Order: sequence, then C-alpha cells, then structure tokens
Amino acid sequence: MKTSRLLMGSLLVALIWVSVSCQPNHSSGEKLPILGNRHVEETTVNGELKADTVYHKIADFQFVNQEGDTVTHRDVAGKIYVADFFFTSCPTICPVMKKEMLRVYEEFKDQPNFKILSHTIDPEYDTVALLKDYAARLGIENADTWNFLTGDQEKIFEIGQTSYLTTAMSDKNEPGGFLHSGAFLLIDTQGRIRGVYDGTKATQVNQLIKDIPKLLNESDEISMR
Repeated sequence: MKTSRLLMGSLLVALIWVSVSCQPNHSSGEKLPILGNRHVEETTVNGELKADTVYHKIADFQFVNQEGDTVTHRDVAGKIYVADFFFTSCPTICPVMKKEMLRVYEEFKDQPNFKILSHTIDPEYDTVALLKDYAARLGIENADTWNFLTGDQEKIFEIGQTSYLTTAMSDKNEPGGFLHSGAFLLIDTQGRIRGVYDGTKATQVNQLIKDIPKLLNESDEISMR
C-alpha cells in the first residue's frame, strides 16, 4: 500500500512538471493556471442541474514551527504561500534552495497575506530548537512570514506526495538518506496549486517572484466582490 502510494505520488509529480514545463511565460495580465486533478460535480438546485468544477486542494494539516507554535491549514486560509520540502543536514540541493527562497522572502516579507512553509523531511534530527537556529542563521528573526515546519514524518511525507504532489521520502541510497525534489509550490488563497518552480534555478525563482503578485492581486479582487 505504501509503495503504491509513493509510485502514484511520483507519477503525479511527473505530470505536474510536464504541465509546467510546457507552459509559456505568463504575461503580467495573464492568470495563473490551476494545477492538479479536477472533476465536475453535478447538483440539482431548485430543479436545475448545476455543474461545478472541483479542483485539487492541499489537505488539512497540523505541524509545529521553529518557535514551537502549532501551524495549521487555518493559518494560511485566505493567504498566498510558497511551500517546499528540505532537511537541514541535506548535502545536495537544500543550501541552493534556501538561498533562492531567501530572495522570495526578502521580496515579500512585508506582505501580510503572504507566507512561506518549509517542511523538514527529517523531523527526528530537525528539532524545533535546531530549526530555530537554522532560521536565525538565515537571518529569519521570527515566523510571521517564513515557517520552518516539523512534525510526524509520515504525515509530512503524505502531504508532500498526495497534496503538494512532490517527492518527499526516505531513501538510503540518496545523499543524506532522503529523496526530495527542489520544487517551490505556489498556493493560492483557496489552497490550490497555481505554480511549480525549480527552487535550484534562479530563472525559475525569478518567475515565481513575478507570479506571486498576480495571486496577491487576484485575492484583492475576490475580497472586493
């Protein structure tokens, strides 16, 4: 059961990356696509058949950040956020990812409706105290914008694979003992994936920085209705 779930997660990751890589650069006025599976639900209202598209959304979650505070899906409801998966002892792509994520943080740290959620996939080693020290060494003084999250490892793996549709798992054959992608995932106010970017490439992160204001403006438009 666990193996089949991992294989399904890997397949979904591949499909997401293919979808993103085939998209042209978004113009300033173009809305971002909604990624992931979707289906149509039909209901009858006052005798009339109504069809609604139901999009893939991030599942409910509960983790703990570097301050020891509980962070749940309710804390990002109605906000834009970027999610990624890492571990502090990662000897390969994580240092590059965090250097690139720092650029995102510096650009949007004063935006009240924006957050970053970085999930450790090695919670046994990455304690709250260690994550707090790690954040401080990056220059992150508090968790108002950037949360470094830890919790039950299986739940972190599960939300990474089934909700964020990215790779996050133990693998003794990989450097550091874990396999994870370098994806930065852009999530809208409704918990839908609106973009996937390679967090190890400056050009992709440049595009992310250009795309975030589109969702911030989109959320402003929704709130004004």
